[in-house]
Amino acid sequence: MWITLFIVTLLVWFSETQASKYCEHVIHKCRQGNISWTTCYENEITTCRVGGRIPIPNFIRVKVDLSQEAEVSPTPHHRVYIPSSALQRSRGRESDHEVQLVATLINSSFFELSPPPKTRGHVQPHMQGTVMGGSVLAVRAGVSHVKDLPQPIKLIFKHDKTMQNGICVFWQESLHMVGKGRWSTGGCETNNTDTEFICSCNHLSFFAVLVNPVLSVDKSNAVALSYITYIGSTLSVFFTIISLIIYICLQCRRPEKAIGVHMQLTGALLCLHLSFLLCCLSGWLLKDNEDSLVCRGLGLFLHWSLLATFSWAALEGFHLYLLLVKVFNIYVRRYMLKLSLVGWGLPTLTVVVCGILGVYGKYIVNVRDDNNSTSQICWMSSQFPQRVLVSYITTVAFPCLVILYNSCMLGMVVFRIWGLRRGCRGTESTISWKKMNKEKMSRLWKDCTTVLGLSCVLSLTWGLLSTTYISLPGIYVFTILNSLQGVSMFLWSVAVTRKSRSDNDSSIRDHSSSQKMMTTSFNN
Repeated sequence: MWITLFIVTLLVWFSETQASKYCEHVIHKCRQGNISWTTCYENEITTCRVGGRIPIPNFIRVKVDLSQEAEVSPTPHHRVYIPSSALQRSRGRESDHEVQLVATLINSSFFELSPPPKTRGHVQPHMQGTVMGGSVLAVRAGVSHVKDLPQPIKLIFKHDKTMQNGICVFWQESLHMVGKGRWSTGGCETNNTDTEFICSCNHLSFFAVLVNPVLSVDKSNAVALSYITYIGSTLSVFFTIISLIIYICLQCRRPEKAIGVHMQLTGALLCLHLSFLLCCLSGWLLKDNEDSLVCRGLGLFLHWSLLATFSWAALEGFHLYLLLVKVFNIYVRRYMLKLSLVGWGLPTLTVVVCGILGVYGKYIVNVRDDNNSTSQICWMSSQFPQRVLVSYITTVAFPCLVILYNSCMLGMVVFRIWGLRRGCRGTESTISWKKMNKEKMSRLWKDCTTVLGLSCVLSLTWGLLSTTYISLPGIYVFTILNSLQGVSMFLWSVAVTRKSRSDNDSSIRDHSSSQKMMTTSFNN
């Protein structure tokens, strides 16, 4: 009896041992070990047995010639192109003219994300998003690890036309947490066509395409960005108040429609930064389950201020268009009243409708740290079922249209400045070469400051929001520029004041000045 039990146990152990050698069991075997399962998988997948009871779908293992580019396609939606130089490097010290190439798909659920890595003085970006198709493409060639290739490999992921926001990433195993890692863009470039994501990478690894990628930073960077935002918004509140005083004085001394538009935009910016600080402060003071009427009112005020800022930014672009295209013989009856009905009326109508629907309240933000803590702010309530739709229409689609329109207006300004400078070249023939170069540098500096100032006035810095999805420096640049937009408006008001004094105290005709167009006014 004992002998029979021993034989049965031995047969079961032998069958399990043989089964573990098949390729379909490699990933489960490697995940049970105490080492990195991805490293184990790369080593085992080249020697495992193919043809078990459950064959692996979308699995290719072939011998390829070192002298030619290798092309494999594990599925109709995935293709891999490996140059000859990469294959030769993967050979190592072996003298064969062929190497073994493996390409297969792995379910993305096996890849567990770790918290963002913490290092001294530097924190690497932590990409998060949805893996397209739920599949990760694993590519392994030869016996040596391939990295830092001068000629990159190409991986092609076919997709639907609806999937337009994606980025190529590879899996980087964590050094401190076994079995976990993060998605990284290092060494990979993304080219998105109508039907394909083309990934060009300088190494071999586990590759995927993240759809709707989100860049997550660790707690230290989140705290630093918060301080930058609070300090920048406080400075913006202070300087927008000064800017309003300057514009009011200018308007009393020399009424101009351009100054009136600047004043309205500055007022909207003051409301925006002030409401943001109040909403953050009230979010700290709120209890966990409290959603008071005050918080709803502050959320409405913040939303209204944001819409008003972009509305007046669009009206700045419209005013600039009239100055550039229809400079002469302009008569608009009650011009500022009509602009105010749009600039203040449209945001008011929008927030009234949203307030009646119950959009505003406490918004909870999940902080990605080790404790999975949360933060809260008075904004659109997290409990409102259609919050995403309302937020997308009013805070994404509308600002994008404003930025696109104002970008066209800025392009017209640059084109006009370029045309004015070309017209001045004929008058420079009698001027000495040294003096001419000095004047050119002075004009270039003035033109650059004009364009940069207009970019801030037209709120084009908000277009940098797209960089925050893929780049940690992009988050910092976006945060700094937009939190200090009130300071930029103050500098623009100082420039307008100096120009106004120059026009009053001097009779010199500056036919090439680009800023004179910005202060031209309409008749009542």
